[in-house]
Order: sequence, then structure tokens, then C-alpha cells
Amino acid sequence: MTKSELIAYIAEKNPHLFHRDVERIVATLFDEISAALAAGDRVELRGFGAFSVKHRDARIGRNPRTGEKVRVKEKHIPYFKTGKELRERLNGKR
Repeated sequence: MTKSELIAYIAEKNPHLFHRDVERIVATLFDEISAALAAGDRVELRGFGAFSVKHRDARIGRNPRTGEKVRVKEKHIPYFKTGKELRERLNGKR
């Protein structure tokens, strides 16, 4: 599902809301999650999962094409861990 499909689905399920308001709500939700992760915070949505940021140290990598050693800088990557309720739903236990 894409962002626009999500917006269309929510708008369809909530006909009392204007489409532009649904767009703002979804954009605000994603912006707030992104801002929290950028600040180093963890975002937990009970029953769905938790977003966090993991740190990867600098290392020496390898160019797969040439085999040459390459320096890889340290970086922060987003990480998502599913919640128990979502895992159970995916595995047919609910």
C-alpha cells in the first residue's frame, strides 16, 4: 500500500472528513514519526510495532565489483520491530 492508497482508504472509511484533511493527518503522522527518530527517540504504536534508530559503526567494506577495500562511514538506520498483536495476526492466530 502506498501513501496515496492509505489516504484514499482512510478518506473512504471516514466520509465525514475532507480528503485534504486526511492528507494532512497522514502527513503529520509520518512527519512526527520521522522527527522523533531524527531526535533519537523511539516510537511505539501498541499492537503494531516500534520504530527505533540503530547505530552502525564505521568499517572497512568491499566493492563487490572490483573487490577493492572501501571505507564505510558510521551511520544511523531506522529499525522496525513488529508488535505481538501484529505478529499473531500475520501468522493466523487471530
